[in-house]
Amino acid sequence: MRRLKEVVTHRFREKASVFLTELHPARDAAERSAVLAALRKRDFDATHRCSAWREGVPVTAQGSDDDGEPSGTAGRPMLAVLEGAQATDLIAVCIRWYGGTKLGTGGLVRAYTEGVQGALAEAGTLGSWEEVRILRRGLIRVPAAQAHLPFALLGTFPGTALAEHTFEGEWAILHFECPPELCPALDHAWRERSRGGSIAWD
Repeated sequence: MRRLKEVVTHRFREKASVFLTELHPARDAAERSAVLAALRKRDFDATHRCSAWREGVPVTAQGSDDDGEPSGTAGRPMLAVLEGAQATDLIAVCIRWYGGTKLGTGGLVRAYTEGVQGALAEAGTLGSWEEVRILRRGLIRVPAAQAHLPFALLGTFPGTALAEHTFEGEWAILHFECPPELCPALDHAWRERSRGGSIAWD
């Protein structure tokens, strides 16, 4: 997945309508609201300000708004482009100044899709992305005398990282992180090595 590091814009004209798409870093609802409020104030004469957003690593919430355009012709296509780009913690706002010529349903979908695609391409050109890894957190609890076992297991799986190691009475507790795709193999390997033990996943 990837996050945006800076504001990126893309402007084009379609049948006399002007479209300005802006991508803004935004990690929560308050930041998204601030972006929208600022753009409404700045571009008060615009006809529409359609938007799409995603947040979280992995993505925990996302949404879109057609802002007066026919349902499904703006926000949803914009969100689909963000999903395909594996982008998160951002809001895409496509501002339209209507030029007097109707684009029709298909034309609107194409225009709003093109707007976000153009802004994403511009972000790539400018080097405005940072890659973010999705990790799952696991917990292994074993008798203190067997504390070496989980360390030996994790050592055989490149990509895992120890997060915390503590003792509670007679128990050793190990927290670690790993890419999600390793979880099934780790589960299987730990069951075999511990003779039936299990990993607790967050």
